[in-house]
Amino acid sequence: MKTTLYFENNVRTRRSFLKDEWIEFTIANPVHTEVQADGRMRKWAFIAELEKYLRVVTLADGETVLNTFPDRNFKGRK
Repeated sequence: MKTTLYFENNVRTRRSFLKDEWIEFTIANPVHTEVQADGRMRKWAFIAELEKYLRVVTLADGETVLNTFPDRNFKGRK
């Protein structure tokens, strides 16, 4: 899994409970994807273990992880 320095230095330390396999699953199997104006991509997938949707924000390449977090506001399909 490719990540940014921001992800490694900030996100991992604040959200150490997040598992790489959840992030990889979300990137490979999103239930919804949005492209931001700057080209970054937001991808969501339901993670049963969390009982929530995980949002993964990637760079424009769609695979380099910039940020990830459980998204309480996303209303998708389980």
